[in-house]
This record gives sequence, C-alpha cells and structure tokens, in this order.
Amino acid sequence: MKVNFNGFNENVTTFLADTSVTAVGQPVKMEGNGMVAACGAGEPFCGITVGVRDGYTAVQLVGYIRVQTASQLSVGYQKLAANAAGKVAANENGREYLVLDSDSGSAGIIL
Repeated sequence: MKVNFNGFNENVTTFLADTSVTAVGQPVKMEGNGMVAACGAGEPFCGITVGVRDGYTAVQLVGYIRVQTASQLSVGYQKLAANAAGKVAANENGREYLVLDSDSGSAGIIL
C-alpha cells in the first residue's frame, strides 16, 4: 500500500492489567475499576494493548492501529470482536470499526 495511516488520532491510556493480559496486540475489555482483561471468543473489545509491563498495560482506545486477524476482513465498517486465539475477527456481536485495509493475517482499522 502506498499510503500510511500511522499516528492518525492515536489515543493511548494506561490501565491496571489482569493476569490474562500478557502481550502487545491483545484485544482487551474492561474488567473492573481501571482494569482491563484479555477478551474471550466473541467478546467486543474496547482497545488493543500497545505495551505491557509490571501489572500495567497501555491500551490504544482511538485511532489507526494494525491488528492481527483470524482471516482477511472486508474493508469498510465491520462488526469486530476477539476470537479464541486473541486475534480480531468479524463477528455480529462485535462493535463496529472502520477497516481500511486487510490481508490474510492483519488489518488496519480505526478504533
């Protein structure tokens, strides 16, 4: 692709991390006051982890981000949720996000 969306409207917030949050790139959900946990299969996500350290995680809540996907997504507005492998997948129970580009293993989306 010849255009670059990196940095568009990025908004990152630090949360307490449940023990299920172990890696960058995980879709996460609110778990408690100021705490996030990894999403289970079919659960909508509030953001994607961009840093994990010492019981805390930085979560991107808004803006362009590249996510790992279960399969290629259609571009345009799509309902997305986590899958069992901790990736992002099309899912009718998910939240609607704008998919800008996609291939078989990743997609660029606007949160």
